[in-house]
Amino acid sequence: MRVLFATAEFAPVYRVGGLAEATSGLVAALRAGGVDVRVVLPDYGGIELVGEVTLDVTAPAWLDHLRVRRGHLPGVGEVTLVDAPGMRRPHPYVDEHGRGWADNDARFMGFSAGVAALCRLERPDVLHLNDWHTAATLGLLAERPPSVLTIHTLGYQGVMDRSWLDRLVTDAHHFAWYDAANPLAGGIELADRVIAVSPNYAREILTPEFGMGLHDRLRALGDRLIGIRNGIDTSVWNPSDDPHIRAHFHRGDLSGRAECRRDLMDIAGWPGDNTPVFAMVSRLVEQKGVDLALDAVRFLEHLPARLFVLGSGDPELARHLHAAAAAAPDRIHFHEGYDAPLAHRLFAGSDLFLMPSRFEPCGLAQMQAMAYGSIPVVTDVGGLHDTVTDDDVHRRSGTGFVSSSVDPAGVVDAMHRAVRAWRHRARRESIVTRGMGRDWSWTTPAAHQAEIYHSLTGQ
Repeated sequence: MRVLFATAEFAPVYRVGGLAEATSGLVAALRAGGVDVRVVLPDYGGIELVGEVTLDVTAPAWLDHLRVRRGHLPGVGEVTLVDAPGMRRPHPYVDEHGRGWADNDARFMGFSAGVAALCRLERPDVLHLNDWHTAATLGLLAERPPSVLTIHTLGYQGVMDRSWLDRLVTDAHHFAWYDAANPLAGGIELADRVIAVSPNYAREILTPEFGMGLHDRLRALGDRLIGIRNGIDTSVWNPSDDPHIRAHFHRGDLSGRAECRRDLMDIAGWPGDNTPVFAMVSRLVEQKGVDLALDAVRFLEHLPARLFVLGSGDPELARHLHAAAAAAPDRIHFHEGYDAPLAHRLFAGSDLFLMPSRFEPCGLAQMQAMAYGSIPVVTDVGGLHDTVTDDDVHRRSGTGFVSSSVDPAGVVDAMHRAVRAWRHRARRESIVTRGMGRDWSWTTPAAHQAEIYHSLTGQ
């Protein structure tokens, strides 16, 4: 079975958020299961391919140019890169001030046109699209193969000027959105299957609270909407052989975690005492509840606990984190930016992992934390609901602690309960080993994805 798989991010080629990790992990598992997946990415520039060839594709009249090249990337496999007007930028989405590129509409419509051109050239058995960046492809194909659209988040829909509807070759009315055009809205209506990245998120987005204006269209899908939990790449996120951490460990022998904890204390300049350490590895955006974590900071001394934050994003949130760390360096440490090796060290060395998201389609960090023995403290939303079980509610099966509300009071209460449990060694180790024992790999999710492909093609 041949699948054309289009996405705006793909680790480690282009990585901004969880989309990159989710798409690369799924593709690796699908390929391991025998599915012929051809990955199509925007050509943001700076990528050299081994054995590169240029594909002869036809660009629509409204594009100044369209260049498609294919080749091999060591450690990744075959990829196809689409260069359309304005595509090559130092960051996929935003400028140096954190503002979205003014021509993102043209850039990603051009990318979608390239994906459509590839479809016409290669006629895949299945077209798999991801998020708004690729959803307009379905309106640029007069003849469509069986299609799947994965919604990694409804928070970004790519709403653009209504004039873009004139570039579509079919079913443009599905993309009409009040006085604008909405790629994601049209893709939802035209895809044969729509996948949300966790079962609970698939339920949440049917409501006005989480549906972000698209809940009616999503409700109309019926059984065409499916929730499949994301996984993590366990060849990368594995504390038994992780090259980034100071000492290795596994579920049957946690002794190496003590050395990893000392490593974390050294980085932060903290004494190696018995004060529990919360970690956050997050984009600094409102969705991730970073402001809720900042509200909880004033309670750290009373828990008592420490907080180590790694992340980048909103400059104002970063400013507040820097200020909090400067005011209480013995309690708070902030490293601005994304540092993949440091993220591994944080998961391996922290005692608890804080993820107070306002909404979370799936979330990968809580699974990565559990794989490394860091106990998650989360809000009860999206995929966090599907992956973290509160140990105060389910004492024999708990894997973490869940805030009963998405507000500072609920988050602080969950942090307090987590610290209290962590101080009891036997209970702590039970929670840790249960989390590490769960299968967070892509094996089962990828099998469900492949079943959807087979149901659409009969192959």
